[in-house]
Amino acid sequence: MAPPPAQGSPWWATDAPRDPWRDPGSAPAWIAPAPPPAPPPPLPTDTAGPPRRVGGLLSVALIAALLAGTLGGALGFAAAARFTGSDVVDLGGRGTTGSPALANRAPASVAGIARRVQPSVVSIEISAAGKRGNGSGFVVSPNGYIITNNHVAAPAANGGALRVVFQDGTSSPGKIVGRDPNSDIAVLKIERTKLPAVRFGDSDQAVVGDPVVAFGSPLGLQGTVTSGIISAVDRPVVTGGENGDMEAYMAALQTDAAINPGNSGGPLVDGSGRVVGVNSAIATLAGAAREGGSIGLGFSIPINQAKRIAEQLIATGRAKRTIIGATLDQSYVSSTGGVRLEEVPAGPARTAGLRAGDVITAFNGRRVSDPTDLIAFIRKFPAGAQIPVAYNRGGTSSTVTVTLTETN
Repeated sequence: MAPPPAQGSPWWATDAPRDPWRDPGSAPAWIAPAPPPAPPPPLPTDTAGPPRRVGGLLSVALIAALLAGTLGGALGFAAAARFTGSDVVDLGGRGTTGSPALANRAPASVAGIARRVQPSVVSIEISAAGKRGNGSGFVVSPNGYIITNNHVAAPAANGGALRVVFQDGTSSPGKIVGRDPNSDIAVLKIERTKLPAVRFGDSDQAVVGDPVVAFGSPLGLQGTVTSGIISAVDRPVVTGGENGDMEAYMAALQTDAAINPGNSGGPLVDGSGRVVGVNSAIATLAGAAREGGSIGLGFSIPINQAKRIAEQLIATGRAKRTIIGATLDQSYVSSTGGVRLEEVPAGPARTAGLRAGDVITAFNGRRVSDPTDLIAFIRKFPAGAQIPVAYNRGGTSSTVTVTLTETN
């Protein structure tokens, strides 16, 4: 259990339980898909720089493909030598699809969505401290602004370099406009214009079962597209908090569309090809290596939150956090859940009537089990939002409306 926050410190800055299942034997470990490990040195004949390491299984597959290509050539030669002259059988030309119109995929199909969205998706190559990695991002304005994850951009924040690579193979150096570790959002800028920008959807309208498509460059494989559904909404997730990194909280869109290391920062789009989330984290089984891939539990930052943070970063280079203005009692444990308020100084919570000792049980209709839940739910909303908060005081349940505010 993390120690209680220092007297008067903002509750959103405190450590929160990192295990929402509270079962050491089966709890998932929330991790952000990190860039792949550093690649091996290039061969002497490699003039294009060291190749990206794409994992043991994929390496085996590539080797097998090369062997199959060689073997296929030999077998083809033998077949041609055996069937000659009158033995040749003409089976006709290339198969057809019937009407030429059938070759065009429906706009709402995964293929149709991919064709529209992929020109706006980029691969981000990171070089820092002698290491290389990759992530993903997407163009949000024709004049060169790109959204990605903070954990993608962060390695290049102090002396590193970023290169943004488009689907057509062209690339441009990128600079960091701003980063927000608290939301895991970053904005990059490249010096190009007339770029194809994505269309934004409304993540607040996403419901369980909605079809979604994820884009990005998992393990450096640019242009990868996976599909699935929204598996859950408002899933409280906390990432980071390692090696001195600040924790990022999100009321995430959960999806079973495959998300893997390198997908970080890529868009999650709805059935109309509109962006509803930023792919940011995956769950792995307890004890699994950080390099573990998708097990069907991926998490995206809702685009309404990501867009709000990005606009602040573009305008000022910094982003603000949404708060209710209270300090949480980190030692509070109850079989019925809830989060007890330790201090309620002057601010939104006190103005709404909340007091120290009150136990918040629901926020905007969502049950609150621990501090992670409450922090994630609060940060989903902008300052000024008026949110119903259910609480228990001395055995009596009540509900008040809290007008959220923000702080640096």
